[in-house]
Amino acid sequence: MKSRLITINAVIVFSMLLLLPSAVAAQSSPSTPNGKPDLSGVWAGPAFRHRAGPSDTDTPGITRYDPKLYSDLFKPGGKEIFYQKWTGNLAHDDPQSLCLPIGFPRIALSPYAQQILQPPGYVVIFYEYNHNFRIIPTDGRPHDKNVELTWMGDAVGHWEGDTLVVDTIGLKEWPLAANEPGRAEVLYHSDALHVIERFTPTSPDTIAYQLTYDDPKIFTKPWTTNWQMKLHPTWKLFEQECEENNRCEGGKCSLSDAQK
Repeated sequence: MKSRLITINAVIVFSMLLLLPSAVAAQSSPSTPNGKPDLSGVWAGPAFRHRAGPSDTDTPGITRYDPKLYSDLFKPGGKEIFYQKWTGNLAHDDPQSLCLPIGFPRIALSPYAQQILQPPGYVVIFYEYNHNFRIIPTDGRPHDKNVELTWMGDAVGHWEGDTLVVDTIGLKEWPLAANEPGRAEVLYHSDALHVIERFTPTSPDTIAYQLTYDDPKIFTKPWTTNWQMKLHPTWKLFEQECEENNRCEGGKCSLSDAQK
C-alpha cells in the first residue's frame, strides 16, 4: 500500500512539472485572442521623464545616440549629414520648437508616455507628445509601392514568435535629436533611413525595445540601440499641445499634474 501511494505521488509531481513551463509562460505576458502577446496599455517609453513631482519612475539621464555605436561607420560625406551645426534658425536646429512634427524615430525616444492599442490586424501607437500616432498593419502586407516621404514614415509590422517587428521607411530628412547633453550639433538622418523596431515582452509589465538604424547615405552598415519600456496600468495620456492648453505651461506644475 505504501509503495502504491509513493507511485501515485510521484506521478502527480511529475505531471505538475510537465505543466510548470506552460504556467510560467502564461504568467510572462498577457495574450490576445489570436495568441500574440498583448502589448496594449500606457507605457513609459525609453526616455520617459516626469514634467514635475516625484521622479522615482524617471529614466535616468541618457545619451540617446552613443557615438561608440556608429563613430567608425560613417561613409565619406556622412558626417556632414549626420552632424549639422546650430544655425540659430529653429526650423533647422529644432523644428518641434516651432510646433512642426517631431517625426519618427525621434518621437520613439521622447520623454513622454505612449499608449499601445492592438485591434485585429494592427498595432496603433499614440504618443502623448503633440497627439502623434502611428497605425501599423500586422497582416503581412508589404510597404506601399510608391511611398511618399513623411515625418512618421510608412510602417508595416509582423510577428516573429512573441516579438513584434516593425519596419519603417519613407522618412523625410529630419532631426534624430536636438539639445542632447554635451553636443554642439543637431543630429540628422537622411531620407534613406530604414528603421527596424523590435518589441519583445520580458514580463507582464516590461518590454525590451530595440531600434536598428540603417541609413545608407550616412553609414556603411546598420547599428542598434536597446531600451526598456515599463507598463503603467493606472496612467492615461494627458492632453499635450505645442502652445495652447499646456498642463505645465512655463514649467509651472503642481504634483497633481504629474503622472502618478
